Amino acid sequence: MVLPVPLLRLQCGVNSYDWGKIGSESAAAKFAAATPSDSLTIESEKPYAELWMGTHPSNPSKDLESGRNLLDLVESNAMLLGPSVKARYGSKLPFLFKVLSINKALSIQAHPNKKLAEQLHANDPRNYPDDNHKPEMAIAITDFEGLCGFRPLGEIAHFLASVPALRQLVGDDVSKSFIATVRGQETDDSSKEQNKRALRSAFSALMQSSSEEVASAAKSLVSEAESKGADFADRGTSSTSGETMAQLIIRLNQQFPDDIGLFVLFFLNYVTLSPGEALFLKADDIHAYVSGDIIECMAASDNVVRAGFTPKFKDVQNLVDMLTYNYAPIEEQKMTPTEYPYAVLNRAAYSTGSEAILYNPPIDEFSVIRSVLKGDGSKVTFDPIDGPSIVICTGGKGKISVGSKTEEIKEGYVFFVGATAELVMESEGGQDDEFITFKAFCEVEDHSNGASL
Repeated sequence: MVLPVPLLRLQCGVNSYDWGKIGSESAAAKFAAATPSDSLTIESEKPYAELWMGTHPSNPSKDLESGRNLLDLVESNAMLLGPSVKARYGSKLPFLFKVLSINKALSIQAHPNKKLAEQLHANDPRNYPDDNHKPEMAIAITDFEGLCGFRPLGEIAHFLASVPALRQLVGDDVSKSFIATVRGQETDDSSKEQNKRALRSAFSALMQSSSEEVASAAKSLVSEAESKGADFADRGTSSTSGETMAQLIIRLNQQFPDDIGLFVLFFLNYVTLSPGEALFLKADDIHAYVSGDIIECMAASDNVVRAGFTPKFKDVQNLVDMLTYNYAPIEEQKMTPTEYPYAVLNRAAYSTGSEAILYNPPIDEFSVIRSVLKGDGSKVTFDPIDGPSIVICTGGKGKISVGSKTEEIKEGYVFFVGATAELVMESEGGQDDEFITFKAFCEVEDHSNGASL
């Protein structure tokens, strides 16, 4: 049997969900349309939400040349994954790579850990389609807004004291108890478990509100946001101003009228990312995305426990029960990329300030490299690794090479790179052009820090 050259251009499917960006405004749609397909013509009024790159059976990628499913290819050619990755994860990619284009908020949600995922899948396979955990990382392509993790407790206490509609749903007694418990003890490690119990009690009380109670409180909340503006919630907190909170409430209520998510806002960190900034979301961490285009990489799963800002199945009790109730300022939840030491830039790349930076989350299944090659002729060479990669171009154009095989690569093109292959990319274009790619990869011998896992 002749093995395929370990550089395959992929045709990747795009999912249409209500929260996606419309028509050609969606990066997910534009990237999908860059590859010839009989099944995709971008419709100007249709929302396009997610481009999937990988072997997940819900939307597996295909080899453009042969038309074969990527899952079939890696199952029948173990060397494409590499022996160590195959031994640990089986005959599929251990990660799922995506582009998300977000026009309206998607789901107050969390992803289950491995043990809970197995239980949820066994009990409810329709809503939980696999038994895997789903830690994930988000890297901004455009300016991004989201909600990530629980706020510092002092901020939540401030909102409970200054927003009557929120206090109405949580309840006076629970609100007073929370404020008294966390006052002055937010940074005291000895009080952390007590603080987490208080946070769980307050959040659980909110999430148990009836739809009628939420609808009534939401009308009062939106009215107050509209009338007070920058003075809303006593001008907000140090991390989120009153004006920002008021605008968010008004905008999100237009998307999801009278939704419980309007009140979850007061519990979660509001975060903005510029292109290249990133978040890592562990299993059992609560979050939601509000707007923007992002690269997302995750363990190969499609399990989501939802509780607001969604027309889909909501599983409030499981969400309340599964959360870690960790709390921290948003700056502690952002990722700091580092230089990737196994990429060699040529002289032209060095002279233009080109770079290859690594986003290395604390899990085994994946890491991501963002490469920015500036000007014409800038080149980066990636050392061979013992596992597979997927590369997507999000801007500019150039060439991608493995061995003697060289392909054109430009915005929206996606390639699979097999294990043990040296990868070379070179920019083409004007002096001010940037050739931008993201490379998701997995290797059991951890090449991101030189240590064996």
